[in-house]
Amino acid sequence: MTLELHATPGDVMRAVENLLETGRARQVPEQALAGMALALEECGSNIVNHALHRDACRTFRVTIGFTDQRIEVELRDAGDAFDPTLVAATEAEADDDRPPGGWGLFLVRRNTDEIQYRREHGENVLRLSKNLGTRPVIALHDENQ
Repeated sequence: MTLELHATPGDVMRAVENLLETGRARQVPEQALAGMALALEECGSNIVNHALHRDACRTFRVTIGFTDQRIEVELRDAGDAFDPTLVAATEAEADDDRPPGGWGLFLVRRNTDEIQYRREHGENVLRLSKNLGTRPVIALHDENQ
């Protein structure tokens, strides 16, 4: 599914809602789905705020895809070139002296398995992937053995 969105926070949330609804209909594990929803919200918000400067006349596209093994989200915008994969990872430990903000890419990295960026035909193309795999087998210990 591909969504054409305006550079507004409301349209970012529309994309997140589409991801959640489609994932739940496909019975995607909630933890994986919530993580990808957070990653989509962070990346979409960065596009709206930084690439498109909250200009509601400008648009960007989000493509959401599911397979049995993966969730894939692709975001495309015509803002200035920006490769988030080159941004240094934020330390996982909170620093009380650190100003607020700047945790978005940390959260994206933490909730995805793969992040790819390319510049194509004047657009930023960011692809986020989350592997679903199979559910882990939980071994129960029987104290009577």
